[in-house]
Amino acid sequence: RPKKSIHNSLIPLDIQCCIGYDSYLMRGRKKHHHPGPGKARRKSLSIVQLIRMFPDDKVAAAWIASIRWPHGAVCPHCESDNVQCGAKHPNMSYRCRKCRKFFSLRTGTVMQNSNLGAQKWVIAAYMLTTNLKGDSSMKLHRDLDITQKSAWHLAHRIRETWDRGEGPFGGPVEIDETYIGGKRKNMSNAQRKELTGRGPVGKTAVVGAKDRETNRVAAKAVESTDKETLQGFVKDWADLQATVYTDDASAYETLPFEHETVKHSVREYVRGKAHTNGVESFWSMLKRGYIGTYHKMSPQHLDRYVKEFSGRHNLRLADTLDQMELTMLRMVGKQLRYKDLKKDNGLDSGAREMAA
Repeated sequence: RPKKSIHNSLIPLDIQCCIGYDSYLMRGRKKHHHPGPGKARRKSLSIVQLIRMFPDDKVAAAWIASIRWPHGAVCPHCESDNVQCGAKHPNMSYRCRKCRKFFSLRTGTVMQNSNLGAQKWVIAAYMLTTNLKGDSSMKLHRDLDITQKSAWHLAHRIRETWDRGEGPFGGPVEIDETYIGGKRKNMSNAQRKELTGRGPVGKTAVVGAKDRETNRVAAKAVESTDKETLQGFVKDWADLQATVYTDDASAYETLPFEHETVKHSVREYVRGKAHTNGVESFWSMLKRGYIGTYHKMSPQHLDRYVKEFSGRHNLRLADTLDQMELTMLRMVGKQLRYKDLKKDNGLDSGAREMAA
């Protein structure tokens, strides 16, 4: 018999009795760790270890259940722990004895109504958390053997689990903005004629904040870089006692903070402690993902990608398995239906117009 575990009621009986789930699941974590460059102090997880740990949907589902319900299944409808496991239902394996409703591991999470197996969800979470520049839907489609449409929806569902971080930041806080969009020299003549003016015309603005003390980042796509928008973002993410560093953009003038600027307009980038190099390093990672992985981020969905990069940045110091566990835990209470993902939000979807 396997070693007694608080999760045994959630684990398929054949796995418990035949291989011993606890020892099997830990087998991948006991392998010799080979430190590498960069964040070498973290415990990484190789693809080989990942497949050994999650060889099928049953083991993957049991792992997700142990994260969501560490002390046994809880009804997502009434939060009762008086739950019947192994209920006779084609899709719902749990039944609440209090409210008498059936539910599954996926109920009340971004996995709800998904036809993809638990193993594919775990692998997708691993790929999106470990690839610093992201993973395109085409690569997920090939690696997971699913359609590109399913891969695109799956990736956006996982992005829903990454929040912008917990604020306000205690500081010092760096604030900066950047612009995401195609280069004018790569556009067709017809597209160029539609653009009037200089600089970031035709691009979407993204504003971000980085806390030097914790290295955490918060960023979001915005429709304007006027004073009201940028100062509103600063007030949301910087503590009133924090020192704020920005460039010399006029929108940051009269900020109600201890405020220092560097004059990028005259090529001044560092003056003592005043600089925005930290948040600019985050922009470089975002743009590497834009250019090298996704190639295009439409204004309609840009904020989802920005949230992905900031969420992944804020998890970087954690071990790989801890990153995956936190991603799975944050799936609870969130949902993203395909029709809601495709719904018009007033921004350009980037879709090409079909010829008549």
